[in-house]
Amino acid sequence: MPPSRREFLRATGIAAGVSLIPSGARAALIPTEDPSPRVKGLLFDASDLPRIRRAVRHPRVVPYWQSLVNANLDADAKFLRESVRFNNHVKDMLQVRQILERTSFVFAVTGDRKQGEVALAAANKILEYPKWDYFLEGGEEVIGLQRAPEATIAMSCAREWLGPLLNTETAAEIEKQIAEKGAPACYRTLYGMKYPDRVRGWGFDPEDDYPYRFDLSRWPFILNATNLKVIPIAGLGLAGCLLRGKHPQAERWIDMAVQSAKAFAPMFGPDGAYDEGVGYWGYTASHLTLLVEAVRRTQRTDLSTIINYPGTVRYGLSMAMPLPDRPNDCVNFGDAWNMGDVAVAAWVARRFKDSIAQYVATEVGQLTSHFSIIWLDPDLPVRKPGPDQLDVRFSDDWVVSRSGWKPTDGLVALRSGGPANHEHADRNSIIFKAYGERLFHDPYRAAYAYTDPHWILRLTSAHTAVLIDGKGHQYHNGHEGTNASWAEARILDYSHSTKAMTVTSDATDAYRLVNNNIALVQRTLVFLKPDVLLLFDRVQLQGDPLPVQLRFQVDNSDGKGTVNAEGASFGVQRPLANLQAAISGSQAVTVRTASHNLPPDKGIHPYAEAESAPANEHMILTVCTAQKTGGEHGTLSVTREKETWNVKGSHNGRQIDVSIDPRTPVPKIVIG
Repeated sequence: MPPSRREFLRATGIAAGVSLIPSGARAALIPTEDPSPRVKGLLFDASDLPRIRRAVRHPRVVPYWQSLVNANLDADAKFLRESVRFNNHVKDMLQVRQILERTSFVFAVTGDRKQGEVALAAANKILEYPKWDYFLEGGEEVIGLQRAPEATIAMSCAREWLGPLLNTETAAEIEKQIAEKGAPACYRTLYGMKYPDRVRGWGFDPEDDYPYRFDLSRWPFILNATNLKVIPIAGLGLAGCLLRGKHPQAERWIDMAVQSAKAFAPMFGPDGAYDEGVGYWGYTASHLTLLVEAVRRTQRTDLSTIINYPGTVRYGLSMAMPLPDRPNDCVNFGDAWNMGDVAVAAWVARRFKDSIAQYVATEVGQLTSHFSIIWLDPDLPVRKPGPDQLDVRFSDDWVVSRSGWKPTDGLVALRSGGPANHEHADRNSIIFKAYGERLFHDPYRAAYAYTDPHWILRLTSAHTAVLIDGKGHQYHNGHEGTNASWAEARILDYSHSTKAMTVTSDATDAYRLVNNNIALVQRTLVFLKPDVLLLFDRVQLQGDPLPVQLRFQVDNSDGKGTVNAEGASFGVQRPLANLQAAISGSQAVTVRTASHNLPPDKGIHPYAEAESAPANEHMILTVCTAQKTGGEHGTLSVTREKETWNVKGSHNGRQIDVSIDPRTPVPKIVIG
């Protein structure tokens, strides 16, 4: 239940006569503690304010908090007065909602009246929108996939946080429009996902100016297993909790939100893995947690075991891949191009007294949402991850192995497993990082729209992966969006120690969907931590002999990556480190370099390609060493004794002795 005017005034300090801070002094604004009591709110109340006010002083939070209190409120007000287009939901409504969230939260914590006035203007602007989203069912009724749920969340919170500034009419209108434009759109979406056979057709609102159009006929099925289900879950749940006892449908909304959340929960694996990628993980987990927290606070119903919360935070930790100049970098399988917000880790740390989660909240990724401040307890103890977290095979068959947690430590990630929303055609692809550089890369920011030229960055050819006669494995054409393909791969063998990790993944099924004559596509990795990587690829074909290509993508996202080739070897150069690779094969191997055929404004994306001459059976061994810039690479030699491949030598003072015997279904690896 929202606080009364008197309670909110007491909680923020306004009623006690605290002077309002002028706009020019907001850079120094740090709220003071106020232990005044307050009734329970959706996400926080007066008893939480002292902790929240300590949280904004935490070094982790200070930059984000300063971005909130130093935002250009005059520019915000001008945008709200002059520039908002009511048929533009993607950009303009997003900006209005972000202004509302930012300013209403700062007002709730500090009592800064100018923040509150801009927040009130933003709330009134959302009230002016005829529709809160740009998707329709049956060409008539609004369905809420992002903008309506986001607006519902923001307006529900603002209804509480702006209490002292809301007159009776405005407060009532906010609640009325949440109940008419927000909650029903969210409910309609979740109902359609629950009963897709009853949907009368989803489509774009023809009055909205969104420039792209996709076929949405299967979206009730497709989106049921994506992050776009969780946003209406959160919106509907908060609306129900806010209006419980005030609106006859509120209990029904809460029930649908909770049912939908429980149905969605298996999208997180039993270990907490999330296969849309870590860039979508934080967004998804945080919105699920909004429902969990609001229901707990308003109804005392505990849903905190709906997913493996401690496990999912460890998933986020393992997918983090900070570099010296990119602290927010990650294992970016699919569209997940950075870590994003880790607010859910702050909630898990508090709820489960989880010191590893507190480490993630204060050291990994970013805290870039007001939810992170609401949930962070800066006084909780921190425990750094230990050796038990260095190597992980997730329940979705993604593998990450690292030598340590510093940006300069070595890391290898293998993308096996099944389809997922926001995926790429990347089965058996790898990422390799050492000495502070991406040396085998997965390009960032592939297009979401198939009409865009850099859609090609989604394809197998743009990954450090295998091509057969120049073709990758099965992938969709993008006409329904960035949804899942049919491509499957699976881990056949996995082992690790403090010094090494080995894994074998089979992607035969994914490639056979393109060519029925493909009998085997298998990749084995041997990672000798921190800087030696062996790739052993096996391809078997029926019918006509075909060539096989191995692609190795180079990180040139900053214009500082190059690649050169000579004979059957190639080298990758980055400012802090470089890589040398030598390739041996059962067939003759040639190596060349090239760049993807993209307009210059889409970036230069170089790669090396090793081609094994046409045959029905290919075995290709790639031996890679990484080294700091200015250092010397060791010497590794490859020999074959009957069927066994041997790699011997030394690199950076370590003696290397590895044998690979491919005569068994899973190659036998012996590390001396």
